[in-house]
Order: sequence, then structure tokens, then C-alpha cells
Amino acid sequence: MKKKTEADITEYPHDDKPRSYLCTVCHKRFTTKQSLTIHSKRHDGENLLYQCTYCEKRFTNQHYMQRYMNAHSSKYKCSDFCKCCQNNQTLAVHRRNHSGEKPSECTVCCKRFRTSGELVKHSRIHSGEKTYKCHVCEKAFSNSSCLDTHT
Repeated sequence: MKKKTEADITEYPHDDKPRSYLCTVCHKRFTTKQSLTIHSKRHDGENLLYQCTYCEKRFTNQHYMQRYMNAHSSKYKCSDFCKCCQNNQTLAVHRRNHSGEKPSECTVCCKRFRTSGELVKHSRIHSGEKTYKCHVCEKAFSNSSCLDTHT
């Protein structure tokens, strides 16, 4: 079985896995303490040995750096020349901005979304789920941006 990396966790943050470990800096949640520890190093600059040759951004490994550099190299460029993406998947999602395609539909209210992640966030309105908690007062929110505004 393939070991999960930080990329697996942060690129697909809207699956249904419980994410008990919260980053107090950016409020991302992780399934394991090890994943949170790896992620936290991004904020303190520890182990950022690989630097993008186009800008000052640094990374923990060469794979993340090269994936990031695709945006600079225009490898995944929108045909409308409005944006360069890091990979083919994000380019496909971006193109939905132009096409208006919204393949994910809410089964409760029939509202449609460009990504399954947007649908998962929306579904919290119907379920009442509030997974983002303030570490000061314990008030809970259904999405991280509301928590950010609160803090």
C-alpha cells in the first residue's frame, strides 16, 4: 500500500475522512499527527531545502518544487491565456470557470458546483456539521474562512 504524503492530504481535503489534527496557523486539518507535523514545517521554514528557480518559494522536496514550477513554465496554461496551473487536474477545474460546467450536484437542494470539494463544503449547510473550532472560545464553524474571520 502506498504511503500517504502531505500532497495526498492537502490536495484532497474534502474527502470524508476524519481530520482531527488542526494546524493553528492556517487551520488546515489532517488525518494523522505525522501529517500535521510535516505540514507545520512549511510555516516555520524547517527543511525547506529546494527553491524554485523562478522565484523565492522553497519546498521540502524536489517533487513539490517541480510541480509548483509548472505554473512558471506554462506547461499547464489555460487556452484563454489567463492562468498557468501547477498540474492538469487544476487546469481542468480552472477551465470550468470558462465553460460554466458544474458536474457536482447537491442531492438536497440541487445546487451545482465545479468541484466535489465545493459540494462537500456546501453540504455542511444541510448537515449542520461544524468542523472548524476556535482554539480560544471553542465556537465552531462550517468552513475555515468563517473561522479565519472570527479569529
